[in-house]
Amino acid sequence: MTSYIYLHGFASSPNSAKVRFLQEQFDRLGLQLQVPDLNQGDFFHLTLTRQIHQVEGLIASPKPVTLIGSSFGGLTAAWLAERNPSVQHLILLAPAFNFVAHWLPKLGAATVQQWQQEGSYPVYHYGAGTPLPLSYNFVTDAQTYNDRHLQRPIPTLIFHGQSDEIIPIAASRAYGAERSWVQLVELESDHMLTDALPEIWQKMKVDICQDQVGAEG
Repeated sequence: MTSYIYLHGFASSPNSAKVRFLQEQFDRLGLQLQVPDLNQGDFFHLTLTRQIHQVEGLIASPKPVTLIGSSFGGLTAAWLAERNPSVQHLILLAPAFNFVAHWLPKLGAATVQQWQQEGSYPVYHYGAGTPLPLSYNFVTDAQTYNDRHLQRPIPTLIFHGQSDEIIPIAASRAYGAERSWVQLVELESDHMLTDALPEIWQKMKVDICQDQVGAEG
């Protein structure tokens, strides 16, 4: 049977509104949704590499896995799928493709320079409800990943808001345009996608049920 793992977004937690909503829906289907805490109690040392290694510890067996990732968790899921054959299906919510290129300009050149010099920058953490310091290694690590190398052809369903103010929908459009195995669903929503969760679930549920049929077959 396919296992399901949800990867929360950057500066979020397993207690987000999306997690609570999806866990309730999975419960109704009699399925378990694993939600690891990607903060690991140490947000300061968070990196994309650390998240990848953490989740790889959960998918080491040959058992098929569907990864559901939100924002930076979606980017993490895409890299996990590239490297791990056990990942057979991706469902991505506003995936953070080209994250650094979109995020750093919003901070401003002066802020980024100060962060680089001081090595730490306070980022508002939605899970903690307060700013938490983050090492500049987060940036240097993320810059070592080139999204063009994400080329493993597995079924990928992407939901993205047309009014996304963090990761523009153009990022998912460009990603899907170069990969025939990607289906992009555009929504009248923003980066959070909270108001679109019922609509997202209706489409996601179809894919999940197909997972189960495929596993039984």
